[in-house]
Amino acid sequence: MLYMSDAPGDVAVPRDPGTLREGVLIMTHNNSVNCPDCAGELNRRDFVRVAGTAAMAAGVAPLLSDRAAAAPSPGSAAETTAKLLYESLTDSQKKVICMPFNHKKRTTINPNWHITEPVIGDDFYTTEQRQLILDVLRGATSEDGYDKLQLQMDDDDGGSDNYSVALFGKPGTGKFEWVMTGRHLTIRADGDSAKNVAFGGPIVYGHGVEEPSANLFHYQTKKANEVFGALDTDQRKQALLKKAPKESAVPLQGKKGNFPGVAVGELSSDQKELVESVVKVILAPYRTEDVEEALAILKKGGGLESLHLAFYQDGDLNDDRVWDIWRVEGPSFVWHFRGAPHVHTYVNIGLKKNA
Repeated sequence: MLYMSDAPGDVAVPRDPGTLREGVLIMTHNNSVNCPDCAGELNRRDFVRVAGTAAMAAGVAPLLSDRAAAAPSPGSAAETTAKLLYESLTDSQKKVICMPFNHKKRTTINPNWHITEPVIGDDFYTTEQRQLILDVLRGATSEDGYDKLQLQMDDDDGGSDNYSVALFGKPGTGKFEWVMTGRHLTIRADGDSAKNVAFGGPIVYGHGVEEPSANLFHYQTKKANEVFGALDTDQRKQALLKKAPKESAVPLQGKKGNFPGVAVGELSSDQKELVESVVKVILAPYRTEDVEEALAILKKGGGLESLHLAFYQDGDLNDDRVWDIWRVEGPSFVWHFRGAPHVHTYVNIGLKKNA
């Protein structure tokens, strides 16, 4: 659930005037706010790596398999490195970037914010600590996902040196989480401290390049639109809606929720296979343990057939009928992709309490 906090102590630390205009969302209540485009744009670097969707899907665990899910643990690569980072901090550093596990900021999401003031490139951190931070990020992503995030951070804010981290709780207590934030990025590693929640909580990714062909994540839209192309006339009427919900409105609704778009459970077997391929592709940038936990939660929430897929006419870039705003949603799964004019994506996967 969502609410907007106006209390000064609850807002994100701004790095520039544009950040002050971003909504700050805390996943605890049931209101939602619109998240406007990030202020300002940086020039696109001269290179972009775009991996084929087939390669992206390769190596991902079979969707909704019956084998036991390997959720992240305190012994996972990212969590082990986050523990080393925590242990390397001085008392003065801990006062700045460490907070209690139940702090509101742990579950806050925003497409352009800094959870703590020091950025990775500041003298606040030692050279070894900067490397540990990047090693946590590497451990929380797939190889291709890590490369994409590096390119995204280069493009959007001059590189990872301009992003920030926070640590919540204490390693070894069962309540510990590392969170990295900055322009178009909120990513976590929690060692399964947050039960029945994928990725340790809601995450955000995006890219500030407005030309679809140059955006690092446009391949996901192309993949989602393969499903739309396979729908018949009646199904398209159900799937294509005029106005998208607020991009930040991603509360988990549970099995009694009201979901927009066409019901995957009512599609043919080949159409369902296309939806399955979309889920695999959008999850592929993340480490196998997070992917398997997300799929296990999806299965507990009703599986692939519990999902709905919606496309939105608003924001159709270049009027090409490749729908740039789309949403995959079910009782335990929300993936809102807004690619107009550039990408903001909000993800929330978990089992709703008392659903």
